[in-house]
Amino acid sequence: MRSSRGKERLIALVVLAVVLFTPPMVLLFDSPSETGISRLALYLFMAWGLVIALAAWLLEHPSEK
Repeated sequence: MRSSRGKERLIALVVLAVVLFTPPMVLLFDSPSETGISRLALYLFMAWGLVIALAAWLLEHPSEK
């Protein structure tokens, strides 16, 4: 069974994911760049990768007792 601290961290991760993918945050990066790489696509991949990495880290490392 997960500790209370572990549950709190997972809830915080869900809140972070919701904030990262809300329309106001996504629209901040919806502009073309000088290099030709879309900032929106780069932001979405990086944010999604961050959420996945944090979820893996939280689920693989047990919380302190």
